Amino acid sequence: MPSPLSHFELMTNNPETCKAFYGKVFDWQFDDKTMPGYSLVNTGGEPSGGVFKKPETAPGVCVNVYFHVDDINSTLAKVGEHGGTVLVPKTAIPGVGHFAMFSDPEGIPIGIMQPTS
Repeated sequence: MPSPLSHFELMTNNPETCKAFYGKVFDWQFDDKTMPGYSLVNTGGEPSGGVFKKPETAPGVCVNVYFHVDDINSTLAKVGEHGGTVLVPKTAIPGVGHFAMFSDPEGIPIGIMQPTS
């Protein structure tokens, strides 16, 4: 099965400034109540996204992208077999599913999501 883009995140130093900017540029709407500390982005279509404050341990601000997969465990096994590195192991998102992050052989970080069936 193909693995389409399913979600993106803007990891930023200032979430309020970030939301103001993208809200004005793209007319995005933000939900700050569903997940405290994480603003859900309604882009008016798919995929949806999120905005959150960069953790102090993260190297810098960035855009994270997540691709839909049917089996995170199988995908992470393939990552290791082909020279990638798991950065964040399979992690539950209550009511949503699971996510993980890895880097490819050049160090590019990529996220994957397996929605709850």
